Amino acid sequence: MSIPAFGLGTFRLQDQVVIDSVRQALTLGYRAIDTAQIYENEAAVGQAIAESGIERDELFITTKIWIANLAPGKLIPSLQVSLQKLKTDYVDLTLIHWPSPNDEVSVAEFMAELVQAKALGLTRQIGVSNFTINLMKQAVAAVGAEAIATNQIELSPLLQNRKVVKFAQEQGIAITSYMTLAYGKALDEPVIKAIAEKYTATPAQVILSWAMQLGYSVIPSSTKVTNLASNLLAQELQLSADDMALIATLDSDVRLVSPEGLAPQWD
Repeated sequence: MSIPAFGLGTFRLQDQVVIDSVRQALTLGYRAIDTAQIYENEAAVGQAIAESGIERDELFITTKIWIANLAPGKLIPSLQVSLQKLKTDYVDLTLIHWPSPNDEVSVAEFMAELVQAKALGLTRQIGVSNFTINLMKQAVAAVGAEAIATNQIELSPLLQNRKVVKFAQEQGIAITSYMTLAYGKALDEPVIKAIAEKYTATPAQVILSWAMQLGYSVIPSSTKVTNLASNLLAQELQLSADDMALIATLDSDVRLVSPEGLAPQWD
């Protein structure tokens, strides 16, 4: 099984805003939706999906386990609640959203719970998010690299995270990029703008295409139909080797997501 290359993110979107975003995206042809327990929008996402009338097996739904639910006896019940909210019997992918702060719940413990959730049919695939090389090593030691579908990490032209990517790919673990547009900061880069003009494309299309050409999955979000439709067209854009090399030069270690008390020691 593989991770779709392109999907819809729902971070920071709630209530009617996320319902509208998911509904519009599904109408446009999106079929992969990414949510999380901490987003507090699983029920709204589930409502939009249910009302779409699209067959469940045509969709790829991802959710993420919050740190309060990592312990044995909590993870699986919390995922069952997520399924109820999402109005589905299973999700396609369940991720550990962040590693347990101060190792309160060991990687081995919560990965074992994920494996059990998969065995119970609650999720088709399992993976991690915001994992460093050391944390990935622990996860691989616990359940085997073949069990880990992806590591979802902050990754953009301004934060290319090459060490983590290299290790993950060596293990056969796919990379899912979040914050691919760097909160819009990467859209203003002159290099990106010049490439976009060359292809009569948008800067967002250029960045999303760049990430997908490197083999990463992307999950951009938007509340605007025009942006949702435009982003989707990134799948049709093919950048040249020279363009890819130019974007590679933008790596400047600009990390935008590193919550105090939650973030691990980044590579």
